[in-house]
Amino acid sequence: MANQNPKTIYQSLWNSADILRSKMDASEYKNYTLGLIFYKYLSDNLLHHAADLLEEKVADLNEAQQVYADAFNDPEIKDDLIDELKFDFSYALEPNLTFTALMQSIYKGKFQLEDLAQGFRNIEQSSELFENLFEDVDLYSRKLGATPQKQNQVISDVMKELATLDMAHQGDILGDAYEYLIGQFASDSGKKAGEFYTPQAVSSLMTQIVVQGKEDQKGFSVYDPTMGSGSLLLNVKKYTNEPGTVNYFGQELNTSTYNLARMNMFLHKVDVANQHLSNADTLDADWPTEEPTNFDAVLMNPPYSAKWTADKGFLDEPRFSMYGVLAPKSKADFAFLLHGYYHLKDSGVMAIVLPHGVLFRGAAEGKIRKILLENGAIDTVIGLPANIFFNTSIPTTVIILKKNRENKDILFIDASNEFTKEKNQNKLEEKHIEKIVNTYKERKDIEKYSHVATYDEIVENDFNLNIPRYVDTFEEEEPISLAEVAQDMKEVQKQITESNAALAQMVQELTASNDEAQQELNQFIELLGFNNMQGGGPNEY
Repeated sequence: MANQNPKTIYQSLWNSADILRSKMDASEYKNYTLGLIFYKYLSDNLLHHAADLLEEKVADLNEAQQVYADAFNDPEIKDDLIDELKFDFSYALEPNLTFTALMQSIYKGKFQLEDLAQGFRNIEQSSELFENLFEDVDLYSRKLGATPQKQNQVISDVMKELATLDMAHQGDILGDAYEYLIGQFASDSGKKAGEFYTPQAVSSLMTQIVVQGKEDQKGFSVYDPTMGSGSLLLNVKKYTNEPGTVNYFGQELNTSTYNLARMNMFLHKVDVANQHLSNADTLDADWPTEEPTNFDAVLMNPPYSAKWTADKGFLDEPRFSMYGVLAPKSKADFAFLLHGYYHLKDSGVMAIVLPHGVLFRGAAEGKIRKILLENGAIDTVIGLPANIFFNTSIPTTVIILKKNRENKDILFIDASNEFTKEKNQNKLEEKHIEKIVNTYKERKDIEKYSHVATYDEIVENDFNLNIPRYVDTFEEEEPISLAEVAQDMKEVQKQITESNAALAQMVQELTASNDEAQQELNQFIELLGFNNMQGGGPNEY
């Protein structure tokens, strides 16, 4: 079966979300939409694979459903078929619980939410891979409707929008569409979006930098300790020539977001053996602690200036011990940075997005920054435009870190003015990303854009990395000619004199016309015999 039109897929997915938009916040309705999409994806794959195992050619999902149901009801075939499906996919569904079967019951007016809930449970109980995967999809929430009938109807309507899609044969289109949908939810979620999404433009920039020079490496490993929906990790697929061999390691504290990343991995067709995901607090408990613990690339977009415990016991941990101090309790930025850097291979590259404060704040952060600079850990500092993230309007910086560098110079890139202004958001376009990446590769000075600062310059600036200290973007105004100013003033004075004369003439004409009007009015009053009336005039008549 051929791939469906990407526009059709995107529209159907968005239409399914649209049904829930008026009922709840995007941070909630994304769970329903993405959960149902994933359930259909699993169901469609199951039906087509079952038909292939049974060597039956089918034209569509309804035919595949019939083939699967017949085989399931055949005692001689059933057990072998289910065992094979579980071996290949780690899950199986009873024929009456597939998405296709549930749609058939919807059209017959017999659909019950409990059947869908049972399908969710069957998937979750099939394997640890799917454990608690649908726990955020509350099919009985009163936000869906005040009665079971209304809840049933809303979920049915969402499923109808998805029913036209056969998700088993979409390749990367479905993964891209899913990513698009997550981006739309992030836009609708506002500040809450920071919990689960890094804009694609920023992901693309960071990924191109960490993969640069290793495009042909097999078994490339990438780690994101604050992975959100996994978009940063999954971008590696786009920039490597060995996408099937990439190993993804990610940790996420928020369980809902962690589940989102798990679904995202499957929808981007990442092999189960290449997924290594954890649901825990990155700072409180180091992970991974068993091999492998160091990675070819580390990508991070942690929560900015988040609070953390900063317990003194952390000073004994290898992640933080060599720095002698901890990031302050009120700002965990450097705690995240040091965690990621600890897990970077000696030959690896790390890219992390943080607020500009990490470049110049003093006290404990200043001490940590100084040690990193003395060790040559910071390779590049990139200033991004303001208002390109959904959860904050502040300008941010991407810091590139490496180990075992030959020197301690730093490339500063000021890309803060390189963006396209859109309605509510500034946007990094392909041309802006390309300029940054090329400058990173060439590592050279470009007037008012980039500068390679020597270590001596860094020391002279007292280890302060504030970008304007190194890249001067000040635009001098052109010299003003006093003769031209005097001439302009003469012209303005002349225009004022002419305007005053014209205004005086208009006032004179207006006064004269008012006198004539008054005389006519008085004559009219005398004619009517009201000239001796006391009061306001003829309108009192």
